[in-house]
Amino acid sequence: MPMKKEKTNCEIARNICIVKALAKLGHFPKRESEKEAWFLSPFRSEIQASFKVDKMINRWYDHGAGKGGNLIDLVCQVFDCSVKISLEIINHKNPSFSFHQQPILEIENDVIKINKIKNITHPALIKYLNSRKVRLKIAQQYCHEIRYEFKDKSYFAIGLKNQSQGWELRNKYFKSSIAPKDITHIKNESDQKDRLSITEGMFDMLSLVSYESNIKDNSDILVLNSVALLDKAIEVSKDYKTIVLYLDNDKSGKSSTKKFLQIIPNSIDRSALYNNYKDVNQWLVSKNEIFV
Repeated sequence: MPMKKEKTNCEIARNICIVKALAKLGHFPKRESEKEAWFLSPFRSEIQASFKVDKMINRWYDHGAGKGGNLIDLVCQVFDCSVKISLEIINHKNPSFSFHQQPILEIENDVIKINKIKNITHPALIKYLNSRKVRLKIAQQYCHEIRYEFKDKSYFAIGLKNQSQGWELRNKYFKSSIAPKDITHIKNESDQKDRLSITEGMFDMLSLVSYESNIKDNSDILVLNSVALLDKAIEVSKDYKTIVLYLDNDKSGKSSTKKFLQIIPNSIDRSALYNNYKDVNQWLVSKNEIFV
Protein backbone atom coordinates (compact mmCIF):
# COMPACT_ATOMS: atom_id res chain seq x y z
CA MET A 1 0.00 0.00 0.00
CA PRO A 2 2.73 2.57 0.87
CA MET A 3 4.45 1.79 -2.46
CA LYS A 4 1.27 2.60 -4.35
CA LYS A 5 0.94 5.89 -2.45
CA GLU A 6 4.56 6.84 -3.20
CA LYS A 7 4.03 5.97 -6.86
CA THR A 8 0.99 8.27 -6.91
CA ASN A 9 3.03 11.04 -5.28
CA CYS A 10 5.75 10.58 -7.89
CA GLU A 11 3.23 10.85 -10.72
CA ILE A 12 1.78 14.03 -9.24
CA ALA A 13 5.23 15.55 -8.67
CA ARG A 14 6.36 14.78 -12.23
CA ASN A 15 3.39 16.72 -13.59
CA ILE A 16 4.07 19.86 -11.56
CA CYS A 17 5.20 22.69 -13.84
CA ILE A 18 8.99 22.95 -13.51
CA VAL A 19 9.01 26.64 -14.46
CA LYS A 20 6.53 27.44 -11.66
CA ALA A 21 8.41 25.22 -9.19
CA LEU A 22 11.66 27.05 -9.96
CA ALA A 23 9.90 30.38 -9.48
CA LYS A 24 8.84 29.33 -5.96
CA LEU A 25 12.52 28.78 -5.19
CA GLY A 26 13.38 32.18 -6.65
CA HIS A 27 14.63 31.05 -10.07
CA PHE A 28 13.35 33.01 -13.05
CA PRO A 29 14.12 32.61 -16.78
CA LYS A 30 16.85 34.64 -18.39
CA ARG A 31 14.97 34.20 -21.68
CA GLU A 32 11.70 32.52 -22.51
CA SER A 33 9.45 31.57 -25.41
CA GLU A 34 6.17 29.75 -25.75
CA LYS A 35 7.96 26.39 -25.92
CA GLU A 36 11.00 26.75 -23.65
CA ALA A 37 12.65 28.71 -20.84
CA TRP A 38 16.36 29.17 -20.12
CA PHE A 39 17.71 29.62 -16.59
CA LEU A 40 21.03 29.93 -14.82
CA SER A 41 21.67 26.43 -13.52
CA PRO A 42 20.19 25.98 -10.01
CA PHE A 43 22.99 23.63 -8.96
CA ARG A 44 26.05 25.04 -10.76
CA SER A 45 27.66 28.48 -10.79
CA GLU A 46 27.45 30.07 -14.23
CA ILE A 47 27.00 33.46 -15.87
CA GLN A 48 25.30 32.34 -19.08
CA ALA A 49 22.02 30.44 -18.94
CA SER A 50 22.50 26.83 -20.07
CA PHE A 51 19.66 25.26 -18.11
CA LYS A 52 16.69 24.61 -20.41
CA VAL A 53 13.10 23.72 -19.49
CA ASP A 54 11.04 22.26 -22.32
CA LYS A 55 7.54 23.50 -21.55
CA MET A 56 5.90 21.15 -24.02
CA ILE A 57 7.00 17.99 -22.19
CA ASN A 58 7.79 19.59 -18.79
CA ARG A 59 11.38 18.34 -18.65
CA TRP A 60 14.68 20.09 -17.91
CA TYR A 61 18.18 19.67 -19.30
CA ASP A 62 21.38 21.27 -18.02
CA HIS A 63 23.68 21.55 -21.03
CA GLY A 64 26.67 22.45 -18.87
CA ALA A 65 26.31 19.37 -16.66
CA GLY A 66 24.92 17.02 -19.30
CA LYS A 67 22.01 16.05 -17.05
CA GLY A 68 18.24 16.30 -17.25
CA GLY A 69 14.91 14.86 -16.17
CA ASN A 70 11.69 15.73 -14.37
CA LEU A 71 11.03 17.83 -11.26
CA ILE A 72 11.91 14.97 -8.90
CA ASP A 73 15.29 14.53 -10.61
CA LEU A 74 15.88 18.26 -10.32
CA VAL A 75 15.13 18.40 -6.59
CA CYS A 76 17.32 15.33 -5.98
CA GLN A 77 20.16 17.09 -7.80
CA VAL A 78 19.74 20.48 -6.12
CA PHE A 79 19.45 19.13 -2.57
CA ASP A 80 21.61 16.02 -3.09
CA CYS A 81 18.85 13.86 -1.61
CA SER A 82 16.82 10.73 -2.22
CA VAL A 83 13.53 10.50 -4.13
CA LYS A 84 11.69 10.14 -0.82
CA ILE A 85 13.18 13.37 0.57
CA SER A 86 12.63 15.17 -2.74
CA LEU A 87 8.91 14.32 -2.57
CA GLU A 88 8.79 15.73 0.96
CA ILE A 89 10.41 18.95 -0.25
CA ILE A 90 8.08 19.24 -3.26
CA ASN A 91 5.02 18.57 -1.07
CA HIS A 92 6.28 20.90 1.71
CA LYS A 93 6.32 18.05 4.21
CA ASN A 94 9.93 18.48 5.24
CA PRO A 95 10.19 21.50 7.58
CA SER A 96 13.96 21.10 7.90
CA PHE A 97 14.31 22.63 4.45
CA SER A 98 11.73 25.38 4.80
CA PHE A 99 14.05 28.19 5.83
CA HIS A 100 16.83 27.08 3.48
CA GLN A 101 14.88 27.22 0.25
CA GLN A 102 16.23 30.57 -0.85
CA PRO A 103 17.11 31.22 -4.47
CA ILE A 104 20.01 29.03 -5.61
CA LEU A 105 21.20 31.46 -8.24
CA GLU A 106 23.34 34.52 -8.69
CA ILE A 107 21.89 37.26 -6.51
CA GLU A 108 22.25 40.88 -7.56
CA ASN A 109 23.79 43.21 -4.99
CA ASP A 110 20.80 45.58 -5.09
CA VAL A 111 18.45 42.95 -3.63
CA ILE A 112 20.68 41.45 -0.96
CA LYS A 113 21.89 43.03 2.24
CA ILE A 114 24.98 41.66 3.93
CA ASN A 115 24.53 42.25 7.64
CA LYS A 116 27.78 40.81 8.92
CA ILE A 117 31.05 39.33 7.70
CA LYS A 118 32.73 37.42 10.50
CA ASN A 119 34.95 34.53 11.43
CA ILE A 120 33.30 31.12 10.88
CA THR A 121 31.78 30.11 14.22
CA HIS A 122 28.21 28.94 13.59
CA PRO A 123 27.85 25.28 14.68
CA ALA A 124 25.87 24.36 11.55
CA LEU A 125 28.62 25.68 9.27
CA ILE A 126 31.33 23.95 11.29
CA LYS A 127 29.37 20.70 11.10
CA TYR A 128 29.05 21.18 7.33
CA LEU A 129 32.81 21.69 6.99
CA ASN A 130 33.42 18.53 9.01
CA SER A 131 31.08 16.55 6.77
CA ARG A 132 33.17 17.62 3.79
CA LYS A 133 36.47 16.84 5.56
CA VAL A 134 37.62 20.45 5.49
CA ARG A 135 39.67 21.69 8.43
CA LEU A 136 37.99 24.57 10.26
CA LYS A 137 41.27 26.46 10.65
CA ILE A 138 41.83 26.21 6.89
CA ALA A 139 38.33 27.45 6.09
CA GLN A 140 38.83 30.36 8.51
CA GLN A 141 41.99 31.40 6.67
CA TYR A 142 40.27 31.73 3.29
CA CYS A 143 36.56 32.15 3.97
CA HIS A 144 34.16 34.01 6.21
CA GLU A 145 30.76 33.48 7.77
CA ILE A 146 28.33 35.69 5.87
CA ARG A 147 25.08 36.81 7.53
CA TYR A 148 22.70 38.39 5.05
CA GLU A 149 19.09 39.21 4.20
CA PHE A 150 17.20 38.34 1.05
CA LYS A 151 13.51 39.09 0.52
CA ASP A 152 13.10 39.96 4.22
CA LYS A 153 14.54 36.65 5.40
CA SER A 154 17.88 36.08 7.15
CA TYR A 155 20.44 33.50 6.06
CA PHE A 156 24.01 32.48 6.80
CA ALA A 157 26.65 30.77 4.70
CA ILE A 158 30.35 30.17 4.20
CA GLY A 159 31.60 32.86 1.84
CA LEU A 160 34.65 33.04 -0.43
CA LYS A 161 35.41 36.49 -1.83
CA ASN A 162 36.37 36.92 -5.48
CA GLN A 163 38.53 39.50 -7.26
CA SER A 164 35.56 41.77 -8.00
CA GLN A 165 34.31 41.84 -4.40
CA GLY A 166 31.53 39.33 -5.12
CA TRP A 167 31.02 36.21 -3.01
CA GLU A 168 30.59 32.48 -3.49
CA LEU A 169 28.19 31.19 -0.82
CA ARG A 170 27.80 27.63 0.45
CA ASN A 171 26.00 25.79 3.21
CA LYS A 172 24.59 22.30 3.54
CA TYR A 173 21.45 23.05 1.55
CA PHE A 174 22.46 25.33 -1.27
CA LYS A 175 25.20 27.01 -3.26
CA SER A 176 24.80 30.53 -4.50
CA SER A 177 26.76 33.63 -5.37
CA ILE A 178 26.58 37.39 -4.98
CA ALA A 179 27.43 39.31 -8.13
CA PRO A 180 29.75 40.28 -9.66
CA LYS A 181 31.03 36.85 -10.62
CA ASP A 182 34.81 36.48 -10.86
CA ILE A 183 37.77 34.24 -10.12
CA THR A 184 39.38 34.12 -6.67
CA HIS A 185 43.16 34.59 -6.84
CA ILE A 186 44.97 33.79 -3.58
CA LYS A 187 48.63 34.78 -3.42
CA ASN A 188 51.21 33.55 -0.93
CA GLU A 189 53.75 35.82 0.71
CA SER A 190 56.40 35.24 -1.95
CA ASP A 191 56.66 37.76 -4.79
CA GLN A 192 57.88 35.07 -7.19
CA LYS A 193 55.29 33.68 -9.58
CA ASP A 194 56.66 30.15 -9.80
CA ARG A 195 53.59 27.97 -9.28
CA LEU A 196 49.82 28.37 -9.53
CA SER A 197 47.35 25.68 -8.40
CA ILE A 198 43.88 25.88 -9.94
CA THR A 199 40.60 24.37 -8.73
CA GLU A 200 37.04 24.80 -10.00
CA GLY A 201 35.26 25.52 -6.74
CA MET A 202 35.62 26.73 -3.20
CA PHE A 203 35.46 23.30 -1.58
CA ASP A 204 37.98 21.81 -4.00
CA MET A 205 40.41 24.54 -2.95
CA LEU A 206 39.69 24.05 0.77
CA SER A 207 39.99 20.27 0.37
CA LEU A 208 43.32 20.60 -1.39
CA VAL A 209 44.78 22.85 1.31
CA SER A 210 43.32 20.66 4.08
CA TYR A 211 44.95 17.57 2.61
CA GLU A 212 48.20 19.18 1.47
CA SER A 213 48.74 22.02 3.93
CA ASN A 214 52.12 23.11 2.53
CA ILE A 215 50.59 23.94 -0.85
CA LYS A 216 49.79 27.46 0.35
CA ASP A 217 53.49 28.06 1.06
CA ASN A 218 54.88 27.02 -2.32
CA SER A 219 52.02 27.96 -4.63
CA ASP A 220 49.53 30.69 -5.39
CA ILE A 221 45.95 29.40 -5.72
CA LEU A 222 43.21 30.27 -8.20
CA VAL A 223 39.56 29.24 -7.85
CA LEU A 224 37.59 29.46 -11.11
CA ASN A 225 34.19 29.75 -9.36
CA SER A 226 32.76 28.93 -12.80
CA VAL A 227 34.19 27.24 -15.91
CA ALA A 228 32.75 30.23 -17.78
CA LEU A 229 35.68 32.19 -16.33
CA LEU A 230 38.26 29.83 -17.83
CA ASP A 231 39.64 32.36 -20.32
CA LYS A 232 40.33 34.86 -17.55
CA ALA A 233 42.12 32.17 -15.54
CA ILE A 234 44.24 31.30 -18.57
CA GLU A 235 45.34 34.93 -18.90
CA VAL A 236 46.35 35.07 -15.23
CA SER A 237 48.20 31.75 -15.61
CA LYS A 238 50.50 33.08 -18.33
CA ASP A 239 52.54 34.89 -15.67
CA TYR A 240 53.47 31.66 -13.88
CA LYS A 241 56.23 29.14 -14.55
CA THR A 242 54.13 26.10 -13.60
CA ILE A 243 50.37 25.60 -13.60
CA VAL A 244 48.89 22.67 -11.66
CA LEU A 245 45.29 21.80 -12.59
CA TYR A 246 42.85 20.18 -10.16
CA LEU A 247 39.71 20.48 -12.29
CA ASP A 248 36.65 18.25 -12.13
CA ASN A 249 36.52 14.80 -13.69
CA ASP A 250 33.32 15.59 -15.57
CA LYS A 251 32.72 16.67 -19.17
CA SER A 252 33.17 20.41 -18.59
CA GLY A 253 36.15 19.88 -16.28
CA LYS A 254 37.98 17.65 -18.74
CA SER A 255 37.23 20.07 -21.57
CA SER A 256 38.64 22.94 -19.50
CA THR A 257 41.75 20.93 -18.64
CA LYS A 258 42.29 20.10 -22.31
CA LYS A 259 42.03 23.77 -23.27
CA PHE A 260 44.50 24.75 -20.54
CA LEU A 261 47.04 22.14 -21.67
CA GLN A 262 46.75 23.31 -25.28
CA ILE A 263 47.21 27.01 -24.53
CA ILE A 264 49.55 26.87 -21.51
CA PRO A 265 52.25 24.25 -22.25
CA ASN A 266 53.65 24.47 -18.71
CA SER A 267 50.38 23.12 -17.27
CA ILE A 268 50.17 19.85 -15.33
CA ASP A 269 46.95 17.83 -15.05
CA ARG A 270 46.62 16.37 -11.53
CA SER A 271 43.11 14.88 -11.95
CA ALA A 272 44.60 11.37 -11.74
CA LEU A 273 45.02 12.05 -8.01
CA TYR A 274 41.23 11.79 -7.59
CA ASN A 275 40.53 9.41 -10.45
CA ASN A 276 37.09 7.75 -10.24
CA TYR A 277 35.79 10.73 -8.25
CA LYS A 278 34.05 13.84 -9.59
CA ASP A 279 36.32 16.31 -7.87
CA VAL A 280 38.91 16.88 -5.16
CA ASN A 281 36.37 17.20 -2.37
CA GLN A 282 34.49 14.01 -3.26
CA TRP A 283 37.81 12.18 -3.25
CA LEU A 284 38.79 13.66 0.11
CA VAL A 285 35.44 12.77 1.70
CA SER A 286 35.94 9.15 0.59
CA LYS A 287 39.20 8.85 2.50
CA ASN A 288 39.33 7.39 6.02
CA GLU A 289 41.56 10.08 7.50
CA ILE A 290 40.03 12.33 10.12
CA PHE A 291 40.75 16.03 9.67
CA VAL A 292 40.41 18.42 12.59
